[in-house]
Amino acid sequence: MDYSEFIGQVQHRLELGKQGKTVRAIRATLTTLGERLQEGEATDLAGPLPMEIDWYLENAESGQRFDYDEFVSRVADRASVERDEANFYAQSIVSLLAEVVPEGEFQQVRQQLPEEYDPLFKLVGVEFD
Repeated sequence: MDYSEFIGQVQHRLELGKQGKTVRAIRATLTTLGERLQEGEATDLAGPLPMEIDWYLENAESGQRFDYDEFVSRVADRASVERDEANFYAQSIVSLLAEVVPEGEFQQVRQQLPEEYDPLFKLVGVEFD
């Protein structure tokens, strides 16, 4: 999947009219996820993503420990949206990652996160019309 297709998929899932807001949502989610994952895991997750997107995961300060509430707060702050919207953004983007990243790699990411992060994976496997 190339950059334009990835952006288009996210834009469709989030039902956003502007590409700038879509890129902000991707940056906010992937940077925050990259901060929460261990460095090697963030890099592995980034591997199959377009070069313009994987940068957010690879350049985050990996290995930080924070709960899901803090995760959503960071996404909300970075995307300049309310928490409910930030949660939906993160869930939608992670659902796309589940389609793009090899299943084994995606499962390693999921296993690395504690149970309280289960809401992040709520939309994995859901069809977006």
